Formats: sequence, structure tokens, C-alpha cells
Amino acid sequence: CMAPADRGIRIMQVITCIYKGNKMVTWALVVFAIAAVAGLTMAIGHFKGRTPAVSTAVIHGIFAATGLVLLLLAVFKEGAGNTARWALYLFLIAAIGGFTLALGYHARKRPLPTGLVAGHALLAVTAFLILLIGFLGVF
Repeated sequence: CMAPADRGIRIMQVITCIYKGNKMVTWALVVFAIAAVAGLTMAIGHFKGRTPAVSTAVIHGIFAATGLVLLLLAVFKEGAGNTARWALYLFLIAAIGGFTLALGYHARKRPLPTGLVAGHALLAVTAFLILLIGFLGVF
């Protein structure tokens, strides 16, 4: 993407160069980050003893599902690397936990199990970090 003489470029040019080769992964990261903000809001509320708002849960689910679709496309259509594939697997497991929380507990107005909330969050954060590390080319 960059000629050897251009190594002293600014960080925005580096990000632009990375983005050009990984558009689906870039958008997946952005969408997952938005889902994470909504998820963090719900998790903080849960650990303070409050039930998350349905609207926040729906927003979280929509953005997470969109991120999954983008990541699926990146892995299977654009041939994203192994880190994206591993992140996808972890996000899919996290999604199962999210569906369980949403449909098995939240929709039935049952208290959310703290272990499942924590496990869902831990898997999703780990997947996000793996995807980000792969995107930035750390591994």
C-alpha cells in the first residue's frame, strides 16, 4: 500500500492504508464498538441491580448482529485472515449467550444470571480485541 519512501507518514495515512485492504473488517469493528457501548451500559446497570432497558438491548442486538454479518462476509467472501476467523468463532459463541439472555431471561422478565452476563461480555470483548489486533497487524 505504501512505498518504502513513505514510511514517515502520519497515523491517519496508516489507518487509511489498512482500511483500503480491510473494508468489511473495518466496518465490523465500528459496528461491534457501537454494540459494545450499549452492552457496557447494560452490564453496568445489571451489576448495579437494574434490569436493562428493552430499547438498549434491541440496539445492542441489532448492532451485534450487523457486526456478525459483516465479519462473516469479511471471512468468507473477502478472505480475511485467521485472527478474523477466530474472532468470528468467539463472536458466534457470544451471540448464543446473547440470544439466551435476551429470549430466555429478558423477554420473560426473569433476572439475568450474572455468570451468563459476564461470560457473554468476556467472550465478546476477547473476540473484539482479537479482531482489532489482527486488523492492526500486530500478529
